[in-house]
Amino acid sequence: MLAAVATPAFAATTDATAADASAAGDQAQDILVTGAQKTATIQNMPAAPLMIDAARIRTTVNAVNVEDTLKYLPSLFVRKRHIGDTQSPLATRTSGVGASARSLVYADGALLSALIGNNNTNASPRWSLVSPQEIAKIDVIYGPFSAAYPGNSIGAVVNITTRLPDHLEGTVTAGMSVQKYSQYATRDTLPARQIGGTIGDRFGPLSLFASVDHVESDSQPLLYVTAAVPAATSTAGTPATGAVADVNRTGAAIRVLGASGIERQHQDRYKLKAALDVTPAIRLTYVGGLLLDETRSSAETYLSAAGAPAWSGSYTIDGRAYTLAATAFASGIYTREQRHFSHSLTASGSEGPFDWQIVGTLFDYDRDVQRTPTTAPPSALSGGAGTILRLDGTGWRTLDANGGLFLGGGHRLGFGAHYDRFEIRSSRYLTGDWRAGSEGALDLQSLGKTRTTGLWLQDAWDIRPELTLTIGGRYEWWRAYDGVNFSRSPAISTIQPTRTASRFSPKATLAWTPIPGWTARASFGQASRFPTVGELYQIVTTPVPATPNPNLKPERAQSEELALEKHDERGTIRLALFNEVIKDALVSQTGPLNGTTVLATFVQNIDRTRARGVEASFDRRDVLPGFDLLGSATFTDAKTRANAALPASVGKRLPQVPKWKLTAAATWHPAPPVALTLAGRYSSRLWGTIDNSDPIGHTYMGFEGYFVMDARALFDVTPRWSLSVGVDNLNNRKYYLFHPFPQRTFTMQVGYKL
Repeated sequence: MLAAVATPAFAATTDATAADASAAGDQAQDILVTGAQKTATIQNMPAAPLMIDAARIRTTVNAVNVEDTLKYLPSLFVRKRHIGDTQSPLATRTSGVGASARSLVYADGALLSALIGNNNTNASPRWSLVSPQEIAKIDVIYGPFSAAYPGNSIGAVVNITTRLPDHLEGTVTAGMSVQKYSQYATRDTLPARQIGGTIGDRFGPLSLFASVDHVESDSQPLLYVTAAVPAATSTAGTPATGAVADVNRTGAAIRVLGASGIERQHQDRYKLKAALDVTPAIRLTYVGGLLLDETRSSAETYLSAAGAPAWSGSYTIDGRAYTLAATAFASGIYTREQRHFSHSLTASGSEGPFDWQIVGTLFDYDRDVQRTPTTAPPSALSGGAGTILRLDGTGWRTLDANGGLFLGGGHRLGFGAHYDRFEIRSSRYLTGDWRAGSEGALDLQSLGKTRTTGLWLQDAWDIRPELTLTIGGRYEWWRAYDGVNFSRSPAISTIQPTRTASRFSPKATLAWTPIPGWTARASFGQASRFPTVGELYQIVTTPVPATPNPNLKPERAQSEELALEKHDERGTIRLALFNEVIKDALVSQTGPLNGTTVLATFVQNIDRTRARGVEASFDRRDVLPGFDLLGSATFTDAKTRANAALPASVGKRLPQVPKWKLTAAATWHPAPPVALTLAGRYSSRLWGTIDNSDPIGHTYMGFEGYFVMDARALFDVTPRWSLSVGVDNLNNRKYYLFHPFPQRTFTMQVGYKL
């Protein structure tokens, strides 16, 4: 069993700081982890990962869900719309929330990133399979500079390590959050409740750890129903009142007619982690997880006609005629039921200078059903025609066999083989009763698989005691197959052709440590990100019949970074210059569809994009006695450099990548049992379109800058009991990132440990 000492919030875990971390151990809370050191030895990371541990998470972050733990790390942003949100993609310093396939998230070696797509919906990481209470530490690696990871590491790799105790331990946590929400004509108090527990022990060679978590939450509206204001006046239709005047993201006048996508969510998560020391040098580890999610989404109309709520039909509003389709509100009313399983099995061992590790993982959508009406409320609330969307059978599996070998002459060799398979099974059926009816005729279907195999090799060579050169490469073979698309209307029935591609990605890093504690590092890396099954086989629904684009090319990234780091017993300071050029970048954009003059939104390759900038971060303990300070600032110049499909986008900023990101958190320890934190997060203006044709940010579907503050107070009442209270979005900033984001939210949590 390995013991890792709690370190600064995003300390870089380097050999240079090992002695400092050890010296700080008497003053920090020990966190028991397993396997992390062996993995690091095999992979020979050319760049030091930034790390946040359980102690700092507990002190600093109002962590209701695991994705909350990343909110103050440099350059990262998780689009979490409400507590328990299952569609929370990760954005990095060079990619926005719509590029979920440009980052990787792992928990104990199991892939949480849903690489079935590259979007901010069903391709978001499966964060809900981990709770904050089971975390030992989180490591973040920026950029595609390690050969040990596939091309999806273009943006970042997040490795979550959970606890595995060597003695009896247990925790119980109960919490509640309340959001006061007010926007347009929606005003509500939205509660969320969470209760969870962990228990673990060691029995000779066997270590066991189990956790369970239950979350109930009510969300603010995720969608609004809007209508463009007609140019001509008219008295046709029933007079209606209640609409709210606004403009859309292009500046055109609209009326907001109501809200939908108001989710009430129930989640249950069960986890088991077991490790068996077969011999003193060989260990088997199993981690299994089950996620159950039941969501009910509702809608509210702002319109009143003849004294009754108005949901569909023809109306006169402010002297102009509007027609509300039956699906205007119905599309935001749905029920969703999910049962997802995650399994991982790891065998690892050491024999003299040789370390090895074999990891197999499986993620299975055992049940994933969403039911939606196609008739208008209020009659739809009791049943009627609708659709049933099933994703059962969707999932992925991975297998990695890696080794590490200490050679003579200062060489540390890492190598391995990789296999993954991703499958999407999306079938939408018609039904006579959307609430409880059986499946009828097939309405829409997308099927497909991708498979990638790869080999990697990486050598870290200590040329001199202060100089290390790491050179590596990764070769990958990719195949997309079994693609099927069907649509009832417009009529499409296509078996897509098989696609294959192969790419080599070289890596190199030179690290120089002229004096202890100071490191300068120059890194270079290429990475190929192959299209996901969702990008290849999605059906585009526009006024013009369209088939998917199975001919997308892999995007090819070339990244460089020049970093200067300082590590000592007081913390870490880091400054990095970065540059990223992507050829054939896979981005959702608007352009001519299938050779016509009609514009539609779809995914296609952009000739070339470039993102460059500077990232500064620091984490210092005892800046003043009992006062800790951490923060980061990232400037990114991200633009489209060439795009034959839409020349108007050239020179424009990339979607959802802000020019500035800032974070800061100050923690005061007035006494050992008390920690008081005040934090802030800032983002400058974002754009939602590739040609930056959306100048208005503060509106539904807009992307705007924001500054929000958070506060947290932690009290260790006794050695076993703790109490925390906090506020997220303390300044109650009302902002949009396409969806409206949570407003001021109060949290309270009570914890008990054995």
